[in-house]
Amino acid sequence: MLSDKFRMSLYPILLVNFIGTLGFSLVLPFLVFLVEAFGGNAIIYGLIAAMYPAFQLIGAPLLGRWSDIYGRRKILLISQVGTFISWMIFLVALVIPVVAISNVDSEYLGSFVITVPLILLFVARSLDGITGGNVSVANAYLADITPESKRNESFGKMSVSTNLGFIAGPAIAGILSITVYAEILPVLAAVIISFVGILLIALLLPESRKCVINDIPQKKDFRNAMGLEIRECTSGRQVNRIMFADVMKLDHIPYMFLIYFLIFLGFNIYYTSFPVHAIEVLQWDMVNLGIYFSLLSLMMATVEGPILSRISKKYSEGILAVAGSFILGINFLLLYPGEIILTYVALIFFAAGNGLMWPSVLSILSTLAGNRYQGAVQGTSTGIMSIASISGLIAGGLLYELAGSAAFLISAIIIYCVFVLSFRMISFNEPCKKV
Repeated sequence: MLSDKFRMSLYPILLVNFIGTLGFSLVLPFLVFLVEAFGGNAIIYGLIAAMYPAFQLIGAPLLGRWSDIYGRRKILLISQVGTFISWMIFLVALVIPVVAISNVDSEYLGSFVITVPLILLFVARSLDGITGGNVSVANAYLADITPESKRNESFGKMSVSTNLGFIAGPAIAGILSITVYAEILPVLAAVIISFVGILLIALLLPESRKCVINDIPQKKDFRNAMGLEIRECTSGRQVNRIMFADVMKLDHIPYMFLIYFLIFLGFNIYYTSFPVHAIEVLQWDMVNLGIYFSLLSLMMATVEGPILSRISKKYSEGILAVAGSFILGINFLLLYPGEIILTYVALIFFAAGNGLMWPSVLSILSTLAGNRYQGAVQGTSTGIMSIASISGLIAGGLLYELAGSAAFLISAIIIYCVFVLSFRMISFNEPCKKV
């Protein structure tokens, strides 16, 4: 059983994670509709979606390292403030007139119109991305407060809080969007929820690191300014510079980053293609899309909660990652025919596969990172994730414009590459060797 002290530390970060996911998922079901209403197409939708990971690629590694130096709580607060401001910009995009700036008619990019609201959507997602180190810092926070024997279970709980946000968000969005104010109310709700997240971090979330570095380094060089110099908590004598090359020297970490990259590449091709596929092939509206995502999240919460908690006691994280990636690939194969029944059957395989695989991969990575390198590794992994997300989101839009539902087959191939690579993770039982 988990101690009361551990539970007290765990619940606030789970609540913060839930709040962050809820804000985004409120807008997710109708983002593709907004892009089309403002003059964009599938490719523009993919580009707007890619803005978050593109700028997260810049911000997340820095925020991850800074969380090692200055503490997780402060960096989470900065990230949440950035999210709040980005939703304010998003809200402005909905209430200003749709003014056309340029018309584009391209053989490869299709036809679309560049408008002022579209530009504001780009700005909003970019700002949220550059301050979007909350994922990596939250994972590092969870690793700080969780014993190694409980990490798979704790990361399962983190995934459950994420999925609960994805369950509630689309449902609330569907209810709010049928009012006379349409999409404005869900976005306003996202603004309010992100502000609540700021209050939660400021008032309820304790610092997870027993010792953080608050002194300002003496040398005013570039590495100091970017937070790349980290001192031992136990001694002020030694200065250790944790650079990208140092992180890559940790045992098995480069291999885990490759798996990270492939997982997010396959997912984001799907995430760009599926909403367009749902509109054009399945003839769904925003309500249908919201219901689908809510069901998916509900099933994943079930798998990552009670089911994973029991299974993880019998099987290692490596075995669960292998089994989960194989099951997950079936989901993408079932989406290809474009049949509604098969699309709903695919939910089961998505929930089961991802629910077993993803918390296990997170747990393995956090164990390999060790305590001292947790923030740097998590921040770098988010950077890798961002590169994959940018590639996948842009490629997903292009692939669907050119090949339709065959884009899902590409996702399946990528996830089955993860399945093959995951066998090696079964042997990752020893803690990593520090540089």
